[in-house]
Amino acid sequence: MGECAILKIVLMVMLAYCAGSITGAYYIAKWSVGKDIRQLGSGNAGARNAGRELGKKAFVFTLLIDMAKVMMVLSFVTLFFPQNKIMLLVSAFFLLIGHIWPVHLGFKGGKGVVVFLTSTLFLVPPAIGVLGICVGISYWIVRNFTIAGLFSMATIPVTAWILGEYYFAIGLFSLLVIVVISHIKDA
Repeated sequence: MGECAILKIVLMVMLAYCAGSITGAYYIAKWSVGKDIRQLGSGNAGARNAGRELGKKAFVFTLLIDMAKVMMVLSFVTLFFPQNKIMLLVSAFFLLIGHIWPVHLGFKGGKGVVVFLTSTLFLVPPAIGVLGICVGISYWIVRNFTIAGLFSMATIPVTAWILGEYYFAIGLFSLLVIVVISHIKDA
């Protein structure tokens, strides 16, 4: 591997982490009410807390920002590293790490659900359909959206595996573990 290839990888990892660190809920709260979202409600810098504390518009804008950063970075990776599933997964990993542990916010960001789901949408779109069905069924049974959602997210790597996307299945399972850990650490 040449110096140019290594430089491209390092730059893409830095881009992924920095883009991941753009935590939508934090900026929406700062711009709209001048407060740190991490000091409101559940203390999470995520879309659900933004929606509960600041309203539906804040929820939607947070989703859009967090989805856009993932789609942008993974699109760049596809452009600069065509057909490279490993680089897509590495970038998704650093997007997630940046979102959960952004350096400029004292390593206290969101929990990574939107980043994980958007990465899945980019990498294995059919897995989102399976997830949606499972969320509906799980919610009907347990009547708790967080539990239903976390349980249903486990279908994503399984769906990827069944579809023959073995690299993505393993990578998405790893990302899921990080998301679950981010939920446990605050429980």
